[in-house]
Amino acid sequence: MVRVELDQVVMRRMKEDDIEVVKALIKEGCEGTENRIILHILTRPMCLFILAVLSSVLRCLVHSFILALTIPVFLLIVFLKITMPRSMGVLGSSRPYWDYVGSSYRGTQDETLQNPYCRVSGRTPMKKRPRSKIASKDKDKESSTEKISPEREQAAGHVWLAECEGEILGCIFRESETEAGIRRICRLVTSCWYRKEGLGRLLVQSLEQREMGTGAHRVYAHVPYPSKVGEVFFKKIGYRQLGVETVEEEEDDDIEMKLETPERGFLGYPLTKVFYKNL
Repeated sequence: MVRVELDQVVMRRMKEDDIEVVKALIKEGCEGTENRIILHILTRPMCLFILAVLSSVLRCLVHSFILALTIPVFLLIVFLKITMPRSMGVLGSSRPYWDYVGSSYRGTQDETLQNPYCRVSGRTPMKKRPRSKIASKDKDKESSTEKISPEREQAAGHVWLAECEGEILGCIFRESETEAGIRRICRLVTSCWYRKEGLGRLLVQSLEQREMGTGAHRVYAHVPYPSKVGEVFFKKIGYRQLGVETVEEEEDDDIEMKLETPERGFLGYPLTKVFYKNL
């Protein structure tokens, strides 16, 4: 692990030049998540029952116990990989349902989040080093001529990057504002070299501070179902799991909280756990 000076981290909006780096960071951070979700679904009682029925039928057709057992499992795994929602962030190189180009910031000056560690240390973040473009000229021309309407940009949400000395260390994704006062974190990723250094906490708390200033009163975070690390992380920074830890509070709360549901996949099994925090 590499030591990070948190008071030197700049958190800014993603630009078009950062898209490929962000994709690579997401692919690295979500490695193995897809397989863990598929294994979770395959081991559910109803799914095991369906696989057993299909295997029994195939046993009469193929006259092979091994083929009758493996074919249904193989086909189901392929089906789950194809239909797995891209919002899970487990398909790495492909663009998820929110639009990276629409999420990119095109202002003349960087839009940044406030770093609370700077006030504590009294230091100001370093300016980033100029970074050479990796993309080809044709690709730059294609992205620059792509039309971005205000509606598309609004639907894409925001992508914020943690950067230090020109290197992108992590990113956080905030979904578009569909309800007044409600914000949703749909992905939080830090580079494997900079984990357990407080970057994730810094990104979440800085985003919370900004959204609170815009009138938000609650933030939801959707965490992949088998992710124990994500679950522990959000609990440590003050989030509560919806429907598990706060039954009494939910009964007295408004309808809005009851409408927030985890994302579901094959046979209705939950793919995410929902956490929330009142600002």
